[in-house]
Order: sequence, then C-alpha cells, then structure tokens
Amino acid sequence: MSAQHPLLPGNAPEVEAAFQAVPEEMVAEILDGELHTFPRPGRPHTRTTSLLGASLTGPFDRGRGGPGGWVILGEPELHLGPRPDKVVPDLAGWRRERMPDALGPDDAPAHYDLAPDWVCEVISPAHRARRSR
Repeated sequence: MSAQHPLLPGNAPEVEAAFQAVPEEMVAEILDGELHTFPRPGRPHTRTTSLLGASLTGPFDRGRGGPGGWVILGEPELHLGPRPDKVVPDLAGWRRERMPDALGPDDAPAHYDLAPDWVCEVISPAHRARRSR
C-alpha cells in the first residue's frame, strides 16, 4: 500500500479501481472507504426525480416565478471530504453565490467537490428495501 498523508487518507487503491470499473448501467458510491453499487433507478423513480427537478429549476435556478439564486443539478457526482466520499444524490442545489460558475472551465472534472446547500433523494420502494438491509 502506498504512503498517504495522515490528514488526507484517501480511499484504498483497490476501492478506487473498483469504483472506476463499475459499468455505466450501475450507480457507484463510496462511503467511508467502502464501495456500494446498485442498479440505475427504474422508470417511476426517474420520472419523479425529473418532474421534481423541472419544478424546482424554473423558480429557484432561473428565477421564473420564484426567488432565483440557486444552481439545481440532477444526479451530480459529488466528491466530499478528505477520502473522499463519492455520492450521487438525485438532486442537489447550491446557493449561486457559492457556485457562481456552475459549468466551470472546459477542463473542469465531471464531479463537484463543493458540498451542496441542499440535496434530495427520491425514495422509491426498491430504494427503501435496499437501504433497510
């Protein structure tokens, strides 16, 4: 095992390799250094998440009939903390002043390392059964 900075332990190389190797039809997350995989959400879950995101984007992200001032993203990959944990919430939102350039430069990584101000997980029956094990 390679030497790692004591304050930034990082994930084990084999966990990172397994994370990168997860097929696209699966969702992969790393929590507390442990890889978790599950199938992509079913159609009802995806439809609910899409409708909720669409309902929030107009008033909160674009300021149409609402307060504006937010960046709302669907299924962003978040890398948070010193290891980092790698998670994919259904929806996430940041106050625009904390994320003025949501797109970033052309060479920006696909993930976000700034913790959102708000996250939403749509809990479907299959998701609930998976989490209660």
